[in-house]
Parts: sequence; C-alpha cells; structure tokens
Amino acid sequence: MKLIDIKQIRGTITLKSGLHIGAGDMEMKIGGTDNPVIKHPHTQQPFIPGSSLKGKVRALLEMKSGLMAKTGGNPLKPTDLKDASEKERAEGEKILRLFGSGGAEDEAREVLGPTRVSFADAFLNPEWKMLADENQWPLTEVKSENSINRIKGTAEHPRFTERVPSETVFDFSVTLKRMEGDEGLEDFLLSGLKLLQLDALGGNGSRGYGKVAFQFQDEATQRRFDEIIPL
Repeated sequence: MKLIDIKQIRGTITLKSGLHIGAGDMEMKIGGTDNPVIKHPHTQQPFIPGSSLKGKVRALLEMKSGLMAKTGGNPLKPTDLKDASEKERAEGEKILRLFGSGGAEDEAREVLGPTRVSFADAFLNPEWKMLADENQWPLTEVKSENSINRIKGTAEHPRFTERVPSETVFDFSVTLKRMEGDEGLEDFLLSGLKLLQLDALGGNGSRGYGKVAFQFQDEATQRRFDEIIPL
C-alpha cells in the first residue's frame, strides 16, 4: 500500500447560531456557568476541537450509510460489515479507510490501511479576532435554559449555558492522505462536511445551537462542496 499524496483542505467555519462544545469541568466555580465552553488554557479563547469535527462527521456518515443500526451506536468496525449489503459495505469501507478501523484484526488493517483523514483544532480566525477586539465583541455569551411547567406556564429549573456567539469565525484544516487504490474518498469526506453543515455541531443542536457554514480556500473545492446533495 503506497502513499500517493497528502492534501490540505483549509478554510473557515462561520457560526450561524451559538455553539456549545463543553469543557468538561468537574467543579462549579462561584459565579460561573453550569456548562462552560472549551477554551485554550493559555489564551482562554474558545476553539473547536478537531475531535468534535471528526466525530460528528463520522457519525453522520455512519447514520447515512444505514450501518448505525448494526453497531448499536458504537463506532463502525470491520466486523460490522460481515452481513451488510453491497451498498452498505462500500460505504462502510470508505468510512473505515477515512477515519480508521480502531482495534481491527491485522488482516482487516492490512486491507483497509491507515487512517486517511486528520482534523486539526479550529482556532479563531485572526482577522475576525482583530475585528472583535476593535469592536469589543465578547468571545462567549451565557444563555439561560429552563423547562416550562405546562400547567402553570412558568419557567423552572434554570440552567446557564455558555456558548460562542453566532457569526464567530474559525479557521479549519483537514489533512487527507491518498493511498494507492483510494477512489472517491475526498468527495466522500466533503459529503460528510455537507451533512454537518445541514445538521449541527456540539451540544443542544435540537435547540438551534451549532449551525455552521464552511468556506473553502480552494475555489474548485468550494464548487464541488456547493454541488453536493448528500441525501
């Protein structure tokens, strides 16, 4: 199995609604929020972890393939393809080539090869950050969440969630390895990113959080992305 090319896919992610990707804090600070967003430990600026992007794109592609029902919600493994249809197997192998086969048996790893795609953490776009500094825009906001008592019509159990505001811009970078015999993996990856743009990133997507828009540096890649109808 021979490496032919390594391609960098770069661009920006613009938030179209508030984004919450949790920090996983184990303690509640006095005066703090219930659900803080993840921030860089040195700059305290919010960022989008590459693992969040990769995990959501993979999950959406597995959902689209129809294989998620066979995995019980766990990441797809080569053994899950044993009883799959021809179409499911073709899509499943693309997913495993792109995102990796985890603890697969040696024989499966030899056939599928190494993980092809790598998602870097997405940090604030420098030009947008400069504009935010000039206008004194906050980098995060706190939104109150609560439940409504259907009989009384009153709000109950308030919870305060930190999120990154709409129209914040991040730079993203995805690295794609191309091996001998790989066909259509880049378009498959772009279809996963399109699914993400149609769905949501991070938490509380059903409440309208996490809507994003991708803009690619390469015009040809942007045209291909715009033309994709993933479903």
